[in-house]
Amino acid sequence: MIFNNTTDLVFDDVFLKNSDLIQHANLYLKLEGLSLGGSIKIKPAIKMMARLKLAGRLDNDATIIESSSGNLGVALSIICAIKGYPFICVADPNILPTSENLIKAYGGRVIKVTQKDSNGGFLKSRIDKIKNMCAVDSSLIWINQYENIDNLEAHYLGTGKSIARQFPNLDYLFVGVGTTGTLGGVSQYIYEHIPNVKIIAIDSVGSVTFGGTPNKRYIPGLGTSVEPPISRASNYDELIRISEKDTIKMCHRMAKSGILLGGSSGTILAGVDSYKSNIPEGATVVAISPDFGERYISTL
Repeated sequence: MIFNNTTDLVFDDVFLKNSDLIQHANLYLKLEGLSLGGSIKIKPAIKMMARLKLAGRLDNDATIIESSSGNLGVALSIICAIKGYPFICVADPNILPTSENLIKAYGGRVIKVTQKDSNGGFLKSRIDKIKNMCAVDSSLIWINQYENIDNLEAHYLGTGKSIARQFPNLDYLFVGVGTTGTLGGVSQYIYEHIPNVKIIAIDSVGSVTFGGTPNKRYIPGLGTSVEPPISRASNYDELIRISEKDTIKMCHRMAKSGILLGGSSGTILAGVDSYKSNIPEGATVVAISPDFGERYISTL
């Protein structure tokens, strides 16, 4: 298989059957870690940058800036390197060391905020930092994944479509809750094409994306300390919150079975495990695995 462009290296049709986690049903992991950048975030990165170009917002002096806990920052650093734009990632102390180094390796700059917001997280602090920087530097172009409709559309046209094409009779779909770009785009497409499916949203304990009690979180990926505006476009049947302790247990469990998964994937599969008694015999189940676990070696 030969590709002519680096950005074509997005593999949206890779599913791995897992017979260990649920024995009485058919569970398939949608593996996103094989794509360029190593995560599902490459799809919205490509889409959001392309829209900026079409809108005429990217001139020769533009510098891209975004808030990220890691994966989107890596994805944007790659796309900016390809397109020739400087990139600044505003992160926090929870960013994985490997993700930080990857961003820098692709030519990006990392700025870390250290002041927590009122909910005990860093998201509002990161966003405030970007707003302050943009106010004094007109060359900065903020991607703003938390309000950017292209974040949703990337998953509507890509992730959701690929799942429906492969599993037209899907019964259950488990999707993680981060910025809700994935959940929003996928849920809209899947409900349109497979109306009888049940979508189970998986969030982290301490996240306030869909309400809940704010608390400290250390594993980057899922969960937010501020409700993302695009979360209002998300639809689901049930919401499950998973503790970080259970996330770690699941990541270790999957590693012992021969597949190293990241924190978001471990959280989602912990959600599948907690819900499996509700899944009937022979059901078709898909769980989206946003990334692999190599970047988490020094933490999880």
